[in-house]
Amino acid sequence: MWRRFDPDTVREELRILARHGLTVTRSFFFWPDFMPEPDHLDEEYVTRFARFLDLCSEVGIGTIPTFIVGHMSGENWDPVWRGNLDLYRDGWLLAQQAFYIRELVGRFKDHPAVVGWLISNEVPIYGGSTEPRYGKSWAELTVQAVRAAGSRHPVSLGDGAWGIEVTGNENGFRLRDIVPTVDFIGPHVYPMSDDPVRQHLTAAAVCELCHFGKPVILEEFGCTTDFVSEDNAAIYYRQVLHSTLLAGAVGWIAWNNTDFNLPSQDPYRHHPFEQHFGLTRVDGTPKAPLYELQRFRTLLERIDFARCDRAPTDTGLLLPSYFDTPYPFTNPDERPVIRQILLQAYCTARLSDLAPIVIRELDPWPNLRLLLCPSTKALTAPSWDRLEAFAAEGGTVYISYFAGATATQRGPWWPQLDKRFGVRHRLRYGLVEPIADEEVVWTFEQSFGELSEGTRLRFRVGGNQHGRAWLPVEPTDAIVIARDQRGRPALLVRPVGKGRLILATTPIEYFAASRAWANPDEATITFYRALAHIAGAIPPVSIPEADIWCDRLVRDDGSEFLWVISERESPAVVKLEVPPGSSLRSIETGATIHQPIQLPPYGVTVVQLTT
Repeated sequence: MWRRFDPDTVREELRILARHGLTVTRSFFFWPDFMPEPDHLDEEYVTRFARFLDLCSEVGIGTIPTFIVGHMSGENWDPVWRGNLDLYRDGWLLAQQAFYIRELVGRFKDHPAVVGWLISNEVPIYGGSTEPRYGKSWAELTVQAVRAAGSRHPVSLGDGAWGIEVTGNENGFRLRDIVPTVDFIGPHVYPMSDDPVRQHLTAAAVCELCHFGKPVILEEFGCTTDFVSEDNAAIYYRQVLHSTLLAGAVGWIAWNNTDFNLPSQDPYRHHPFEQHFGLTRVDGTPKAPLYELQRFRTLLERIDFARCDRAPTDTGLLLPSYFDTPYPFTNPDERPVIRQILLQAYCTARLSDLAPIVIRELDPWPNLRLLLCPSTKALTAPSWDRLEAFAAEGGTVYISYFAGATATQRGPWWPQLDKRFGVRHRLRYGLVEPIADEEVVWTFEQSFGELSEGTRLRFRVGGNQHGRAWLPVEPTDAIVIARDQRGRPALLVRPVGKGRLILATTPIEYFAASRAWANPDEATITFYRALAHIAGAIPPVSIPEADIWCDRLVRDDGSEFLWVISERESPAVVKLEVPPGSSLRSIETGATIHQPIQLPPYGVTVVQLTT
């Protein structure tokens, strides 16, 4: 862009974005061009960037300049003078980065178009992984360079939030280390899935994992229309925008503004699909995702989103610390499985209308009624006591057995399993109890929440030879609620103080996480809804259908806004279960909306809930 800078073209591209309600872009200082030699900026490119900022102001759109841009669209690009120096550890190169950032901030910090800064574009791809101490120090030094130049704009790293707390992969950029230094967290999310619901809700689950006390901005998401039809791209945008909003995101930046034709230029020669992520076509006409962004922006204005917050919830998903803590002599291959299970359980809880929040095992736990521990192999020893204390104080703890996905110390890392759950287990050392059947069928021996005695729930089995296993137990103090088709205890409850511990002897969430096209997992949705009834965690609004879900935002004046989101490929007609005396009103006109509500395929409807 900077080598062939055309102000008229740029002005028109910005106008199209602004005309459709977009307020901010990310803009890149391409490092090899802007810093062609040490201690020196290329003044011609700096001048062009200044002109770009003027154009942004002219059309009324802000931008977030990005400094260390060495990775772009499938290739890395180094300044010729960098050599093989380590980006994070070499003292001289760190000084050069600080000089570069400080000089650019000093020149542009007072420009009205600048609304924030990003240190890099996906630096773990460009600079590679590093040790956590160097990821932390690199973040501190580069952000200090921004502050040394006198800017007080918000700043973040642009690293994609791909560290161990989000992915289970240690790349050196730990959110816990970085949060004190940055002003917001900016995940980049491009899932490749085998299930439509998981595909639609992955970005929301990632946002949940990014909550460490700083605002979460979905800093990069999108799709190339080489991979997806334009109408399906619009569906993907719609689902991601609304689900991440309900997961606590407060900003969204799509990749990218426009298609282009550069088939002979690297990296587009060897990554040709990168040319068609745009919100507009090469001729400037809008593509369907741009209209989704426009409608989303209009909605945010109508509800006065800046005054809104997530509605309180009574349900939490417990994330084991083995996901993001490299304990000695543990197998890191378990981490991606933990993440898969969490995502599947998140989808199921969403489709159950439970509006779950993700709780990290070692963090303080909020005041909840229902704590879900889906297909959990291991928690640290003190956490088991915390679970029992949570139940004793009136909470409901649900945990499903999981032996793990590898042979490393395979089995439940559950101290005092028998005493804690009121059972006597019959496990054998070094062996799992395999599940040979293609489905597990629970038959309830007594009522459980909404489920009456005799109810049957059918769970399709999945997973590998390690995880596809059940926990053989005999009840002692526990009550058997359901048995499987072979007459074995499948669901047991042990009352504890004012609450209860609920044990499932099969890893139903792992089963679904291991299967393609598993959602909606109707049996587990039905079961989660029953758990909510047992726990007193029934949501104020719910939808009987398993493939449509809802959640709320609450404005500071008490106004409630209800989202209804369809995961159905065909049109849907739904009737919401709302509190007695409540009504639904249009957020555009205030007129009463009469049920049932009609939704297009994968549609989203937002209404005001009044009492």
